Amino acid sequence: MAEGKKGFFGRLVEGLTKTRNNIVSGIDSIFSGFSAIDDDFYEEIEETLIMGDLGIQTTMAIVEDLRNKVKEQHIKDPEQCKEILIGSIKEQMDLGENAYEFENRKSVVLVIGVNGVGKTTSVGKLAGQLKDQGKKVILAAADTFRAAAIEQLTEWSARAGVDIIAQQEGSDPAAVIYDAVAAAKSRKADVLICDTAGRLHNKKNLMEELKKINRIIDKEYPDAYRETLVVLDGTTGQNALAQAKQFMEVADITGIILTKLDGTAKGGIAVAIQSELGIPVKYIGIGEKIDDLQKFDANDFVNALFHVQS
Repeated sequence: MAEGKKGFFGRLVEGLTKTRNNIVSGIDSIFSGFSAIDDDFYEEIEETLIMGDLGIQTTMAIVEDLRNKVKEQHIKDPEQCKEILIGSIKEQMDLGENAYEFENRKSVVLVIGVNGVGKTTSVGKLAGQLKDQGKKVILAAADTFRAAAIEQLTEWSARAGVDIIAQQEGSDPAAVIYDAVAAAKSRKADVLICDTAGRLHNKKNLMEELKKINRIIDKEYPDAYRETLVVLDGTTGQNALAQAKQFMEVADITGIILTKLDGTAKGGIAVAIQSELGIPVKYIGIGEKIDDLQKFDANDFVNALFHVQS
């Protein structure tokens, strides 16, 4: 494991402490407290996983898989179930290869999410990381309705050392995207990252706005690879899942950025999102620093959750 990754894994283990206390200590006490594998045993596991924000649907699938494997392998000792359970959770999260295709192509990345989830910060961190990979990155400040968004993104562009295209607060987001696409083409940018407005309380407006933005990109930059990431706040648990479902109604979501996983007891939501929605969690955030946003690895995540050395 590379030094950077190892450091992040350590921070992930630390960041998931509350979730681990919420889920794993409960699971461990079930494994040690039961002498036989019976319906009560499975029910206790079910309850612990649901309380840990893995969601009912995902929990049912994990427990069903556990039941089947226990039967197939003729396991009698509850202690032996732990590894099977960890394996089942990993399987639920496996969506095949997590694609980061946009990194290797001329691409436009739309980032959407409601205010307060860490959307603009995630855009800035992502820009910084791509710049460090030697990419030419341009930011578009198309969240024009939130007073501080343009200012905040301008600060991040300076910190990351990338260009930004912005207009006045309250201007038309689609006009900002139009200018940004023109700049991305003329400056031969590798990746254009667009910070867009997130107002889910008025889905119709948001839908119209995103349609308009998408039309401009389709028309002006048809050969660009498209990525649409929705930013969700990990501390909101099942609410984040509900939000993701709403965003899926208004946009073609290709991935999730899950923020604020440090210090939340609801980290299990990462499992539920990936399992229930079939959309990959592509990045997770566990802090404020630029390198605290990292590519998501389901294997590492579950290992950190159960404090298993990978």
